[in-house]
Amino acid sequence: MIQFSPSSKVIALTGSGISAESGIKTFRDSGGLWENHRIEDIASVDGFNRNSLRVWNFYKQRYTESLDCQPNPGHYALVKLEEYLGKNFTLITQNVDGLHGKAGSKHVWEIHGSLQRCYCTSCKAKYNMQEVLNELPTPTCKLCNTILRPDIIWFGEIPYFLAEIETALRNCEYLIVVGTSGIVYPAAGFVMSAKLLGAMTIGINLEKPANLSFIDEFYQGKSGDLLPELVQQWIA
Repeated sequence: MIQFSPSSKVIALTGSGISAESGIKTFRDSGGLWENHRIEDIASVDGFNRNSLRVWNFYKQRYTESLDCQPNPGHYALVKLEEYLGKNFTLITQNVDGLHGKAGSKHVWEIHGSLQRCYCTSCKAKYNMQEVLNELPTPTCKLCNTILRPDIIWFGEIPYFLAEIETALRNCEYLIVVGTSGIVYPAAGFVMSAKLLGAMTIGINLEKPANLSFIDEFYQGKSGDLLPELVQQWIA
């Protein structure tokens, strides 16, 4: 049985599956649509340049919907794990909904950005989504009057924290992957990297992920059902 000590170096990587249990719509469907939109229209720089109003309407709606969603037991289980491990715990999420922070996680690497933030396309000044939510038709920078964009990593852009993640993977003893399909890179490659670097890998998901061959222990089911009990066992 896996047993963590307070000095164990643990990384948790979460994907859309953990948020889906809180009512957040999943990333995209099998038809290549993102919540009924063509992905290239609302998740690319080209799409933003073609029709910034459409993109802003989409992300404002997603942000507003996320405010009504609450963390589930899976999120809170990871908070408990962080409280036990302290600085030896690293939480990486592909999700942009902010539910980990809402649950109480202190140190979260949001590699795909956050619905809660936006920034100026010119001077890069940062803003909270809430403060520009009612600006029409599209919000602009108070410093240089240039259009803002959501702080979301779109297709073709480089995710955040990759250098920090590489260092963390080299030092980790356990990698826990929660609610991911094992398809979206570079996050899907973190499992392989951790495994090849000597870490034990643990997976929790409704369905078997594409990178299952790199996972040592796999638990099939809802993270909200499985994670609380697993964390309790790991830190007992």
